[in-house]
Amino acid sequence: MKSTVKLFSFLILTSVIFTSCQSSRSGSSSKSNLTGWNFNDPNYGSYIKGKFKDGSVPPGMVHIEGGTYTMGLVQDDVMFDWNTTPKQMHVRSFYMDEAEVTNAEYGLFLQYTKDLFPPEEPDFKHVYESVLPDTLVWRKGLGNTNLLSENYLRHPAYADYPVVGVSWLQANEYCKWRTNAVNLKILMDKGVIKNIFKEDSIEFKGKNNFDTDAYLTDPYALFDGDTSIYKKGLPVPRKKGDPKPPKDAFTGRQITSSDGILSQKFRLPTEAEWEYAAKAVFENREYNNIRGRKKYAWSGKYTRNRSRAKRGDQMSNFKQGKGNYSGIAGWSSDGSDIPNKVKSYPPNAFGLYDMSGNVSEWVSDVYRPIIDSEANDFNYFRGNIFTKKKIDENGKVVILGDGEIEYDTLVNGKIMTKGLPGSVKYIPITRDDTFMRRNYIVADNSDLGDGDQRSSKFFDLDKEQLEGTPRMYNSPEKPEKELDTLGNVVNQFEYDKKKRTTLISNKTRVYKGGSWADREYWLDPAQRRYFPEYIATNYIGFRCATDKVGPMMMNEKKTATPRYVRK
Repeated sequence: MKSTVKLFSFLILTSVIFTSCQSSRSGSSSKSNLTGWNFNDPNYGSYIKGKFKDGSVPPGMVHIEGGTYTMGLVQDDVMFDWNTTPKQMHVRSFYMDEAEVTNAEYGLFLQYTKDLFPPEEPDFKHVYESVLPDTLVWRKGLGNTNLLSENYLRHPAYADYPVVGVSWLQANEYCKWRTNAVNLKILMDKGVIKNIFKEDSIEFKGKNNFDTDAYLTDPYALFDGDTSIYKKGLPVPRKKGDPKPPKDAFTGRQITSSDGILSQKFRLPTEAEWEYAAKAVFENREYNNIRGRKKYAWSGKYTRNRSRAKRGDQMSNFKQGKGNYSGIAGWSSDGSDIPNKVKSYPPNAFGLYDMSGNVSEWVSDVYRPIIDSEANDFNYFRGNIFTKKKIDENGKVVILGDGEIEYDTLVNGKIMTKGLPGSVKYIPITRDDTFMRRNYIVADNSDLGDGDQRSSKFFDLDKEQLEGTPRMYNSPEKPEKELDTLGNVVNQFEYDKKKRTTLISNKTRVYKGGSWADREYWLDPAQRRYFPEYIATNYIGFRCATDKVGPMMMNEKKTATPRYVRK
């Protein structure tokens, strides 16, 4: 009996020691395993080690677990343009909006921008206008559609409909703003920054706004230092009647990226991510689906629901034929002859709505006819422009002021902002930054291997010899800006058929998915089309994505079975 008790005690002790060792090795300890120093301890310099908590999904998003799939089309290639040649790709885990950005959500961005940069002030007169959707995309020379031009964006009846009339550039501006809005709320909830909307002493305008990069660069520079709760590492004295700080509030210092609390940057999904999320090939592990033969975002070969309860209902919103945008009135109708309210149709296996139909969606990639999986088959993306923070002569990071707004006049005459007051100024990397690097050698990689000098027949010429040689993609180039006597931009675009044979350029962006105005052919997630990044239409919207840090699976659970359930 005694020997049994001793053996049992030995096993328990061994288990405890083993668990302790495993915990130490996994890095969950607050002590350095290699030096013995304590992290986050004033007695050891207060060196930071954040606590990573996996499992929190950003608001309005779903987790897309990464994996491999066949990118491209192997079903209906009636165009024979070699635009969607199938290739095997691997995509990392990420988060994606469960539905397109709606008029109400984009309207919040517009209201914020208008308050922050009042258009009636000369310094800010072009900022609000630059992000305003083009409501005139609904006009038709032979159509009665003025109602939509006047009401679709702002009328509450269309509040939950996907926003359209936004260019690729405007969609990216929304993503930047969303990053700052989410992180501002995090810092206010943590008690790190005062609630700027309640502070009467703060002028919330122009450079006095929140920017995530500016905060991480110098948190005490925000609002001229007025909104920081902690000054020089010391808590601000609480006044009588002030609410108690939250239990998880930071006391004594500002948050850094090492704390793992701030949100990752929101952005447009890459083309590979968007197609992977739309196909959701894991729901049916048959050979055909893994190899890419999935025609729609849902499982099956038909556009109508085949379930017993909803048999015959359309699974998405698309143009069913010439002069037929919704079907016959009654049970045969798909419910809308323009974009429909988001989440009106069943989601796919990932829980994403309207990945086939309703509106097409911008993705972040620069368009090229061929996706070069030989050059990269891991998290593919074309369009990288590597930058760095600009440093002034005093060695400080440059943060733009009120009189330093940077504008860019687009080809169509519209004005877009390139840098807003209160934001960090970025510049392209230089040749010195790429010296002896093997993974990249230039700042702008948009035409890497397909349009740059190295991929052309003039690869061996120097700069002087290149002058006058034809470009691989001879799309119209942006002319030098010329103003008339009234200060308006003079359009000088040349569309000579003999000189121009393509519209493909480094400013051409991919959009994916069929829309309410498209035939069934375009509902296939593998289909891809393109437009210049400054173009807006009444059938292209967007949704955001953001990167997942840490393990590819949620909560580090390793299982071979899908964990997604159709709602």
